[in-house]
Amino acid sequence: MTVLEQTTRARAAALELAGATRAVKDRGLHAMADALGKAETAVLEANAADVARAEAAGTTAALVDRLRLTPDRVAGMVEGLRDLAVLPDPVGDVVRGWTNPNGVQVRQVRVPLGVVGIIYEARPNVTADAGGICLKSGNAALLRGSSSAAASNAAVVEALRDGLVEAGLPADAVQLVPGPRSVTDELMAARGQVDVLIPRGGAGLIEHVVRSSQVPVIETGVGNCHLVVDASADPAMALEILLNAKVQRPSVCNAVETLLVHADAAATFLPLALPALAAAGVTVHGDGRVAAFGEVVPATPEDWETEYLALDLAAAVVDDLDAALAHIRRWSTGHSETLVTASQSAAVRFTAEVDAAAVLVNASSRFVDGGELGFGAEVGISTQKLHARGPMGLAEMTSTKYVLTGSGQTRP
Repeated sequence: MTVLEQTTRARAAALELAGATRAVKDRGLHAMADALGKAETAVLEANAADVARAEAAGTTAALVDRLRLTPDRVAGMVEGLRDLAVLPDPVGDVVRGWTNPNGVQVRQVRVPLGVVGIIYEARPNVTADAGGICLKSGNAALLRGSSSAAASNAAVVEALRDGLVEAGLPADAVQLVPGPRSVTDELMAARGQVDVLIPRGGAGLIEHVVRSSQVPVIETGVGNCHLVVDASADPAMALEILLNAKVQRPSVCNAVETLLVHADAAATFLPLALPALAAAGVTVHGDGRVAAFGEVVPATPEDWETEYLALDLAAAVVDDLDAALAHIRRWSTGHSETLVTASQSAAVRFTAEVDAAAVLVNASSRFVDGGELGFGAEVGISTQKLHARGPMGLAEMTSTKYVLTGSGQTRP
C-alpha cells in the first residue's frame, strides 16, 4: 500500500472519529487494551527478534533498553490504554466563550487535529501510547517507527487494529507506515493529507523532520537536562534526587545529564555524591573543580552539550546561581531543568528565568512524563513554544475552532 493510499484511509477514519462520542472511543480503548493483552506472547517474541538484531549490530545498551519490551512493559502499555479511557474527552471542551453586544454567541471549542503522523525511533511502547492518545482525541494515527523495532511495532499495531474492529471502529484509525527511508520523505511531503507530524527520537531525526517537512511539525526535543545544587540545598535531598534523575532509567529524555554544584555547597555535597554515583555505575565527566573532590573523567566542551542516555554525567562547580543560569542558557535543550534549594527567592528566580518546557524545584526530572503528570500516556515531550509545550497528552492533540451562533444578525 502506498503512503497516499494510507493517508486517504486515515482521512476517512479521522472523519468518523471526529464525531465519535466519548463512550464509543473509550470502548475502543478498552478493546485495544484487551487485544494487546491477548497478543502479549506474539509481541514479546517479535520484540526478542528486534532486540537480537540490535545487539548483533552493536547497538548501545541505552538504545537496546529503549527497544526492549518485558511482560511488565507490555502490561504498562495495556494499562496506559485503560488509563486513557478514564480521562475526560477533550473534544468539544469550550476553551472560552462570550456573547457579543449584538447577541451573537461565540465559543472556542476543542477539535481533533485530524491525521497525525508520528515518526519515532525504537521504543515500541510509543506505538500503543500514540495509537491510544490519537483515538481518544479523535485523530487517526499514521505510525512511522524505525526499522530497529519493525517486528515489535507490527505486532503491536496488529493487536490495536484487532481491538478497533472488535469495538466497531475503523481499523485504519491506527496504521503502521512501513517501507524504506523514502517513505518518511513521502510523509513529510503529504501536506493536505497529513495535518501534523510529530518526530520523536534523536537529534538527527528531529532536525531532519523540522527542516525538511512540508507538513506542519510539532517539535519534540532531546533532553540535555540539568540539575543545580544550590548553596542552601539539603545534601541528602539533593543526592536522592540526583540518583533518581540519573540512575532510575538513564536511557530516557527526562534523565539528568549535567550536574551543576554551587561553590558554597561543593565541599559538603560532592564528597557524598561522587562515591554514590560511582557505586551506581555512573561515570562522571567533571571539570577541574569537581575533580578536586574525587576521581572523574576530565570534562571536554562536548560533554556540556551531550545527551548521554547512559550512565554518564557531566559535572561542574559554579560560583553562584547566576553562573548556573548562564550555563543552562548556553547548553539547555529546553526540556527539563531542576533546582534543589531551601531558598524561596532562589526558587522563584530559577522558575522565572529558566526557559524550558518543565522547571522543577526539589523534585526529580523523572516526573516530567505524561503518566506522572496525570495525562495518561504521552505522544512525546514538546520543547517548542507554539501550541503544545511539555508532555503532549490529550488536550495537546487537539486544535480549536470558533463556533458563532446567532439569531439572524448581520454585520452593518
